[in-house]
Formats: sequence, C-alpha cells, structure tokens
Amino acid sequence: MQLVKDPRVIQRRHGRRALLVLGALVLSALVVVFAVVQVRDLVQGIGQRAGGQTIDRSGPVLLQSMRDLSRYEAATGNFQVIVDLEQDAGFLPPAIVGQRTLFVAIGSVNAYVDFSRLADDAVIVGADRRSAQIRLPHAALDKPNLDHKRSYVYAEERGIVDRLQAFFDQAPNEQAQLYQVAERKIADAATQSGLTGRAEANTRTLLQGMLRTLGYQEVTITYA
Repeated sequence: MQLVKDPRVIQRRHGRRALLVLGALVLSALVVVFAVVQVRDLVQGIGQRAGGQTIDRSGPVLLQSMRDLSRYEAATGNFQVIVDLEQDAGFLPPAIVGQRTLFVAIGSVNAYVDFSRLADDAVIVGADRRSAQIRLPHAALDKPNLDHKRSYVYAEERGIVDRLQAFFDQAPNEQAQLYQVAERKIADAATQSGLTGRAEANTRTLLQGMLRTLGYQEVTITYA
C-alpha cells in the first residue's frame, strides 16, 4: 500500500532546504571574507615591521608646450552636488552583490570670452576717435574643475562580493565614475545658472572702463 505524502509537509521540507542552502552560502562567504582580512592584516603587519623608506626616483619635469592666453575669464561659479549611485544585481540581495555610494562633489566653472575669435571688423572706431563699437563672441563655459581635496565619499554600502572585488582590485574604478557623474551634473547646473550672462556683463564693464580712460566717450559692446 502506497502512502500519499502531505503536500504541505513536502513544501515545508523544501523551504527548510532552501534556507539551509542560503545559510551555508552566506556562512561560506563570511568565512572567505574573514580569511582574506586576516591575510591582509598579516601582510600589512609584516610591511610595517620591516620599516624602510620611500625613495623618489621620478625624472625631471619636461616642458611640452607653451601658448599665449587670449581670453578673459570674466566670472566663476562655485557648485556642490551630492551624487547618489546605486548598483545591484537584480536577482540577488544587496547584502551579497550590490553597492550604493553617496559622494559630495565640490567644484567650480569658469565663464570666459575668447578674444582670439574676434573678426577683422569686430572693432570700429569713430572718425573723431571719441566713439568705439566692439563686437565680441558670446561667453563660453570651461570644463568643471572639481576640488579633489574638498570632495569626499559621505557614505558607502557594499555587498560581500563587491567588497572582495574591491580588495583584489578587480572592481571597476568607481571613483572615476563618481567624478564623471559629478562633472556632468555641475556642467548642466552651470549652463542653467546664467553664468555666461554674468561673464558678458563683466567683460562689457571692463572694456568700457578701459576705453573711456583712453578718451573714448561712447563705447558700445555687443555679442554675436
């Protein structure tokens, strides 16, 4: 006579097996992490006890090029952005695979007017040498300049696998990605901040003041 097993009993057994397998995987990962940390501490301890000194064998600095500056940096904007990047595996919990980083980025953007782009007829002087008209190119924005000393990682969470990859230098360069995202966000903010308008106004004030000291009473500055 064949006994019919209760489906609920079978389901509970499968659930226990799944939990045991997951627990075994987590325990194995923790053992690996503990072993790696112990080996790292041992290697670092040997290096510290060995002492030694740092020798700088760098070569001399080579001058590769020189160029004349022909632009006026008329305005600077200082920006701060908090970059929040999260990466997950989708099918595994973040405690196993995944990471999230909060990065505080601080940087500046310069707005400038490029005088090297002046056309031949950009400056028109009146016959009486009392008036002048100058047509300048619109102000442009420099690439964001991040302050590496003031920018920092505020918080970071990593799964076990990501910690192991970072320890063995097998993970991608997350810091480079953080800086790229920060630069893009600061550049977008600078574009919308009206910084170029401020630079054009400052350039107009500068040139009008300079030409008036030279005797020009009417100075007109336009942008095209």
